[in-house]
Amino acid sequence: MTELTGQHYIAGDWVDGGGSFCSDPVSGSPLTVCAGGAAEMDAALRAAEEAFVTYGWMPRERRAEFLDAIAEEIEARVDAIVQVGMAETGLPEPRLRAVELPRTANQLRLFAAHVRDGAYLDRRHDAALPERQPMPRPDLRMMQRPLGPVGVFGASNFPLAFSTAGGDTAAALAAGCPVVYKGHPGHPGCGELVARAIAAAAGRTGMPTGVFGFVQSNTNEAGEALVTHPLTRAVGFTGSYRGGKALFDLAMARDEPIPFFGELGAVNPVFVLPAALAARGERIGADWAASLVMGVGQFCTNPGVVVLPNGAGQDAFVEAARAALAGTQAQPMLTAGTAGAYRDGLSALAGVGGVETLHSAPGEGREGGPGLFAVSGDDWLQQPELAYEVFGPAGLVVRAADADQVQAIAQGLSGQLTATLQMEDEDLPIARALIPVLERKAGRVLVNGFPTGVEVADAMVHGGPFPASTNFGATSVGTLAIRRFLRPVCYQNMPSELLPEDLRD
Repeated sequence: MTELTGQHYIAGDWVDGGGSFCSDPVSGSPLTVCAGGAAEMDAALRAAEEAFVTYGWMPRERRAEFLDAIAEEIEARVDAIVQVGMAETGLPEPRLRAVELPRTANQLRLFAAHVRDGAYLDRRHDAALPERQPMPRPDLRMMQRPLGPVGVFGASNFPLAFSTAGGDTAAALAAGCPVVYKGHPGHPGCGELVARAIAAAAGRTGMPTGVFGFVQSNTNEAGEALVTHPLTRAVGFTGSYRGGKALFDLAMARDEPIPFFGELGAVNPVFVLPAALAARGERIGADWAASLVMGVGQFCTNPGVVVLPNGAGQDAFVEAARAALAGTQAQPMLTAGTAGAYRDGLSALAGVGGVETLHSAPGEGREGGPGLFAVSGDDWLQQPELAYEVFGPAGLVVRAADADQVQAIAQGLSGQLTATLQMEDEDLPIARALIPVLERKAGRVLVNGFPTGVEVADAMVHGGPFPASTNFGATSVGTLAIRRFLRPVCYQNMPSELLPEDLRD
């Protein structure tokens, strides 16, 4: 296995810099890691800006080759990455080896194919009409162009697919933007191994020095420097509402505000409609519980709230969910801080007026166990704090009085990543009334499924109205994610020799 150094990767070299901190793995020895700050971010961003002069104008095929090479280099390091990732995060080997690492490589290849296709450029041409009256029309050509250096923050819950070479990095590199990545302190060794794969791919494909920078840190200084640096042109972030909102505010407060694409989590409500509840209440309850505890509840699409109308099947749903959760053991969470925050969230939820605790086994130390709570629709509508995300395997059942109250609950929701309907054909009238509400609340609306598990595909949307994300017109998963790091440029009466190669006749 490649020996881990805990260093930064800046301007094509592995370097020390800043202070240091020790990782906090679930198993094995801690790693001493460099803790970079403003100076390291400045060096990485200056190298990225210099690289952009070449990389942003490079033929698309070269960029596609780079993305394919990153995927290959990651796969070549699979054993080391999985070993270190398991030790640092407590995630099981099948999750990392069979799911997350292949997803990371496949989305890089998906973007490589997307770049080769070229449709994302949205090329348009209005030919000159010199004889048009009363005024001639100039020759107009338009296409999407890369923004420049992009800052990316790693996510705690996905040490591969949403981190060093994850979706934000892949989309930015595909767009033609160099990336400066702030490593997540929860998995610094895993991050370094993937950064080494990117560095190897850059060397192998002749990419300019500075096309990718990697700065390790466990402090706010590095993140704030990445967002506020004048050379940063956009930021991708996946994490907590509190951290993301603070960085978003910094991005907006700059002399020149920049796009901040933050995915901040959600409660992802599930609406079980009356006919489905009567026909399949017990089965849906057990399946909801299984989705709730998947990955110890540490998915941003975790379905933390379920809305049940009063009537047949409600008790069967609740009992099935309770029994399933009672049979679930506590598991290690991603970090000790995550586990502590989860237990605090459970205590806060249990203390809200009208909330009934049906099951609670929060675990100890680094571990987290499931919690199940229930509340009436009236109390839900009167206490907005019940809609705050508890990051972990906690579920809240909202007992709605009738279909009208179900509609009122939906209308009162803030922005969500997902909204789910469990329904039968007899539920179509209620569903038809809910859809116009839910599509304004969520980036993805699904039927008779559960939102955990996000397909990486052209049509996927992983985002939603605030506070689920800070930009409702974007997605952080799927090929549409490339549009975050592009802007349209129009070229008027431009000689062919000066046009970007993709716009020439």
